[in-house]
Parts: sequence; C-alpha cells; structure tokens
Amino acid sequence: MSSLDTRVPALLLRLDRNPFHHGSLGAVRSLGRAGVEVHAFVETARTPLARSRYLRRAHLFDGDPWSPAEVERALVAAAERIGRPAVLIPMDDVGAITAAALADRLAGRFLLPALPEGLAERAADKAELAALCARLGVPHPPTAVPTSEQEAADAVRALGLPLVAKWSRPWLLPRDGAGLRSTTVVTSQAQARRLFAAAPRAGSRLLLQRLVPGRPGADWFFHGCFGADGACLLGGTGRKELSWPVPAGLTAVGSWLPNPVLGRLARRVAEGLGYRGVLDMDFRFDAATGAYHLLDFNPRPGAQFRLFTDRSGLDVIRALHLDLTGRAVPGPRSTRPGRVFVAENYGVLAALAARRRWRAGGRGVEWAWFAADDPAPFRAMAGGALRRGLRTAQRGREKRAVA
Repeated sequence: MSSLDTRVPALLLRLDRNPFHHGSLGAVRSLGRAGVEVHAFVETARTPLARSRYLRRAHLFDGDPWSPAEVERALVAAAERIGRPAVLIPMDDVGAITAAALADRLAGRFLLPALPEGLAERAADKAELAALCARLGVPHPPTAVPTSEQEAADAVRALGLPLVAKWSRPWLLPRDGAGLRSTTVVTSQAQARRLFAAAPRAGSRLLLQRLVPGRPGADWFFHGCFGADGACLLGGTGRKELSWPVPAGLTAVGSWLPNPVLGRLARRVAEGLGYRGVLDMDFRFDAATGAYHLLDFNPRPGAQFRLFTDRSGLDVIRALHLDLTGRAVPGPRSTRPGRVFVAENYGVLAALAARRRWRAGGRGVEWAWFAADDPAPFRAMAGGALRRGLRTAQRGREKRAVA
C-alpha cells in the first residue's frame, strides 16, 4: 500500500461541542498510527479526545460555530500554529458545510476536496435531500414540507400515522435542546401542529415523512471516499444492529456486511451529485417494496468509519489523506467483512433497552473507545459518563423530592 505523506499534517474540525464524539477519536488514531501529525479542535483540554497519545495538539474553539467568520478566524489561527498546509477533515455537518463554503479562502493553508458549490449544504439539508433523491431517481420516503399548521395537519392525513418528523437542518437546533429532537415519531395531528409551531425555535423547516417500518436488520449505512475525479476510492456497506437512542439513533453496534445492491445505489447517488471527499449515508430497507430508502446524507465521515478497515489499516480517512496529498489509493487488501463496531458507552445501554444480544461473528471487534495502545481516552470517557450519570440521577431525585 502507498504510505501516507507524513510531511502533511491533518486538522480535525468539529463544531458540534460533543466531547464524547468517538468518530473524531477514530480519525486521530487512524492517522496518528500511520505517522501523520494530527491536530483537532476540542471543547476543553480535558475531553477524551485531548487525552489521546496520537493527538499532537488540541486547539480550543470557543466561538460561535454558526459564524463562518469566527470559524475562519479560528482555522487561520490554527494554521499559523501548525506552520504548514494541512489536510482539513470536518467531522460534523456544520463543520463540513462551513469548510466547503470557506474552501477558496482557506486555500494555501488547508487541503480540501473540491466540492460543487453549495453541495455539502444541500445534501445535509433533509428537505433538499428529498428533492435530490427525486432528481436522481433514488428511493426516498414520501415527504411533505408544510408551510402552515393546517398544511401539517393535511400532511398527516395524506401520509398516515405514525409518521416521522424531522428538522431540515438539525445542526441548527438550540444547544440546550429546548425540548426538540432532530427526529420524532408523530402519532397525532395535534403533535404535528405543535412541532410546526416550534419551527422558529428549531431554526429550520419541519419535514413530515412517511414511516418506513423499522425492523431488525432494516437499517444500513454506506461509508465512502470519493477522489478528485469523482471515482469511489474506498467504500463499504454495513448494517446497524443496535442504535442509541432506541429505536432510531446513532449506531451503537454495527456490522460490516457486503451488500452489492446498496453499494451500487450509494455510489450512484454520490456520482450523480459530483461528490468529492468522505461521506456517510443511512438507508432503511422497505420489505414491502424491496427498496432501500435513503434517509440521511452526511457530507463527512460517519462515527463508525473504522469498521471498514482492511488489514493494512486503510480506511476512508487515510484514503482522503492519500488523495489530497497526491498519492495513489490502493484497492483494499484483505478486507474483513463480519467485523463488528461497538461504541461502548452506547452499546450496553442499547442492548439492555432493546433486549438484544450481538456477536462479533468471529471476525473481531472495532471498539470506539478502548485501545491497548491508547488507553487514556477510554478512561476519560468512562469517568465522564459516570459523572454525567450521577448528575442525571441526582436531578431525578431532586425532581421527585419536589413533587
């Protein structure tokens, strides 16, 4: 395999203020183990990511993540500290959208994929995704974007109950949550009306979408890296075995399972959009029609991307670094379908809630947090999760005492 150009560092850009983002840790370990100097934006110097032995430097960002000007200033400052051009890897949607919008202004300081103008924002916007799917002829659940409470009620009648409500730009939801979730199962017209009325607080449009039944084994994902010429340099399909929160949340446990039909569909979407760089797509299989419906398109790495790692260590993050530094990306060697990815802090909770067991299938487990050669982030995560659990329990006791 072509070795990575270790003269070129990398900077991870994450703006969603989630100190327990295991995907960022996976990226730091992947590049760091290959000898690349890795930098990352962090919330505080005490986050689990900042404890990794493979992180050269943690850069604090305390500005407004929705202000491109503030993000640009932080990136320029980080570039000056790094001292030479670096591969910039956004790890969340708002970071991906902002980086793409600033690409021309960041030229010379960072290496980025050349995305078509506005594509990252259109693909991440769930309302725009429905239109993109229609244009590409890709299965997508029937979706309504109401402009009034009455239209929301009409959509409920047309789509049937239960249905799914989503905010088109979930990264704009208030930081305190304000009682709003990115995805909600709607069971009544009144609930749909209330959600529509909350749109000003949510910061984006409400979507009402026909519910594709979620059965065990129905949720799939595709992770891929697409080069400067639009070709798929590396890709893999996997199945979500357990999610957190149950039943529709992030991947707590996932398996690498080859699915040629889904792989061709995902590549057709990316190639039809002219996508460049790393992406993560979520699909749900509809047993009634035999179709895979595209539910989400994330213009950045998925948190479980290390599931798709061959025996030489090649994954989509390394493929991106190779491509942006002008090096060839070889075909994967000794792929390992059947491997299982487990996010320890979510997997146990999801298994208990769903009352399901999972097995590694004899091909090994990719742990999100634990690594024998880098144990400090796991200890920091476990300690933080314990403290958060104790605080939650204390608040519960206080509420019961008041009641």
